[in-house]
Amino acid sequence: MGNEENTSVLVVDDDENQRWMVKTYLQKHGFVVHTAADGVAMREKLAEHPVSVVLLDVTMPGEDGFTLARYLRADHKVGIIMLTASTELVDRVLGLEIGADDYITKPFEPRELMARVKALQRRLVSDSEPVAPAEGALSNEQTIAFGEFLLHLDSRELRDKSGQLVALTSMEFDLLKAFAENPGRVLTRDNLLSLAHKRDWDPYDRSVDIRVGRVRRKIESDPSKPAIIKTVRGVGYIYVKN
Repeated sequence: MGNEENTSVLVVDDDENQRWMVKTYLQKHGFVVHTAADGVAMREKLAEHPVSVVLLDVTMPGEDGFTLARYLRADHKVGIIMLTASTELVDRVLGLEIGADDYITKPFEPRELMARVKALQRRLVSDSEPVAPAEGALSNEQTIAFGEFLLHLDSRELRDKSGQLVALTSMEFDLLKAFAENPGRVLTRDNLLSLAHKRDWDPYDRSVDIRVGRVRRKIESDPSKPAIIKTVRGVGYIYVKN
């Protein structure tokens, strides 16, 4: 899965024209693309083909995108990009809460969609292919303590004190890694979008806050009174080492 030629994408959307448009564009750029019109077809495709990234429409008859995202996050190790209507902020928030890796609003430019797929693919690649750290960065062999949990940089895993694996999306791991590399430093949302999400700051983008909330529920003994990742009101967040 080291480049887009090895990336298999599944487009799940009940709109036939949308499926055709996305499939045609991504195929022209070297991706392997499968399509499904609903949850039943999605499960059939997943059983037949290895898939790296699922593009999942929110509004579909029967099982909607949120239901399918929960299923994917629980049963499949794939990247999830939600396709949402531009005016439905609540859809974006809920999708991220469920564990989607990213979202893109309709209507969208195919080039933007491809950029998002490539960005997610690079994160998925780094899950299985550790890279040499940049100068000044943490060694990939290190483990970093977040309360009673350990973040393993080599395997991109979070484990509790008994060694049990705690489920993380790739973006949640990148968020924790950004904090681990900047202990005691206040990181603005702009910093975190750049470090962990690899995209520019949008003042209406709540994805950082949503993922901080998800991560806190996993590592804080009392998420309502965080002691590890603290809020600096009006500025951002700070990681307080044990």
